[in-house]
Amino acid sequence: MSKNILRIVEWSIFVVVVIILSLCFYLTQPVKTSLVLFLPSGSQTAIISYLHKNGIDLNLLDKYLLRFFGYPQQGWIEIGTTRLTKADLLYKITHAKAAIVKVTLVPGETSELFISQLAKKLGLDKRKLFVAYKKYAPYMDGVIWPDTYYIPMGISEEHLMNYLISKSIERHKRLAKKIFGVYNETKWFRYVTIASIIQKEAANKDEMPIISAVIYNRLRKHMRLQMDGTLNYGKYSHIKVTKRRIKSDKSHFNTYKYKGLPPTPVGSVSLYALKAAIKPANVNYLYFVKGKNGRHIFTKSYKSHLKALKSVNK
Repeated sequence: MSKNILRIVEWSIFVVVVIILSLCFYLTQPVKTSLVLFLPSGSQTAIISYLHKNGIDLNLLDKYLLRFFGYPQQGWIEIGTTRLTKADLLYKITHAKAAIVKVTLVPGETSELFISQLAKKLGLDKRKLFVAYKKYAPYMDGVIWPDTYYIPMGISEEHLMNYLISKSIERHKRLAKKIFGVYNETKWFRYVTIASIIQKEAANKDEMPIISAVIYNRLRKHMRLQMDGTLNYGKYSHIKVTKRRIKSDKSHFNTYKYKGLPPTPVGSVSLYALKAAIKPANVNYLYFVKGKNGRHIFTKSYKSHLKALKSVNK
């Protein structure tokens, strides 16, 4: 081999080594990003350009390097850290899992507050969520089953409400058929309404069948329920019920003014509350008041109830 050819080979190897070392150095440069990223549909150039405009240090060179890692995904993806190398970021753009948000509806909470939580956590339009909820839900409350839901970022308001409500209705139907052999929506949600009051009023699950008995006993005697929990509906979920509120609330959720059950459930319900609504305790109690230990004192007569009130207020 001539000296000239040998020199060309040596220079070629040198250039290749320099390029490789430069790329290695470049790919190890730190990049700042958010915990989740949105990748639009389109070409690699469009995706890199979008990310660059949104404050992520990527350029046209990264477009070519990206081809060695794979093809970019679309939608929201989970990055998991705010500081990583360019190589790590390019890899995650092509391989990371979809970004998922965990949202929990606790028993007793209202749809009003849960939807506000969804809007905040998922960056969705609260008004559109309410519109979609009313479109799919047969009642304003008690429909969505209390549970932990794993929701993908980027889901639409319509799709989310359709998913939550359809899955919850399926669960209501399965439970109704298991207990009664048939699902009758009107009958079932009457139990859900009773369960939602129990959920608000009971200090613990052991009290639930007793609270249920009080509700049925008062209904049978055509007495007003006069329970604060019925006024904790919608946006009033965590608002303390005062004498002024009882006097001013004109809705049929005000069981101090109107006989019978509220028109719809006043919140989500647990399985314990539902079972208590379906099978109340065999007791004759008509009244209860919260004792100093946080549990309720149950009584059969108004005279006994007044004594219990006096003992609590000492």
